[in-house]
Amino acid sequence: MAPSYLPLSFRIILKASSSASSNLSRRNIHHTSRNLFDFSSITHMKKRREFTGKQLVGYSMEQMYTVVADVENYYKFVPFCKKSMVYNKKDGKLTADLVIGFPPLNEKYTSHVTLVRPNLVKAECNDGRLFSYLLNHWRFSPGVKDIPQSCVIDFAVAFQFKSAIHSQLANFFFDQLVLQMERAFIDEAEERYGSPAIKSHVLEAQSRVI
Repeated sequence: MAPSYLPLSFRIILKASSSASSNLSRRNIHHTSRNLFDFSSITHMKKRREFTGKQLVGYSMEQMYTVVADVENYYKFVPFCKKSMVYNKKDGKLTADLVIGFPPLNEKYTSHVTLVRPNLVKAECNDGRLFSYLLNHWRFSPGVKDIPQSCVIDFAVAFQFKSAIHSQLANFFFDQLVLQMERAFIDEAEERYGSPAIKSHVLEAQSRVI
């Protein structure tokens, strides 16, 4: 089982590569261990990854929207977000400069965010040094009929790194990072609004490479 503080630095990954193949096969990762650490073929690994999930949570649409739309404070609760600076905020749009920091990355990218209260938060990046493409999409809809403080979250993230080495790291850690990020927003809702009205339930989750 991978440590909770992943992702690791390239130095640690390369040092561990000789003993990683048995662990990788047990986790059913579709790449072989030789391919994961064979840098001669790394130029073929710059593919887009996607994750989609649906979850029922014990917070209202308005509450979850408020948390996800609070881009300016992402650095306080979003994993690996070191800085979040918002500008050009008007008419349901804003622009944000975000800095991601974890070994071996420490990169800034610009995100263009669309806000439709209380239903939608969509953030897209097409011009960063780190990503060729990045999309985060949150949609909120009513939850349990008799529990106003509940909603269904449809969450999707899609990205492609510009660096093939970063893409290789994403193949190794992607699902854990996405789930950790999604959980961080629900934890922040609990911090702001107290205990949930109902326990969260994952309704759907799917990850793929295209």
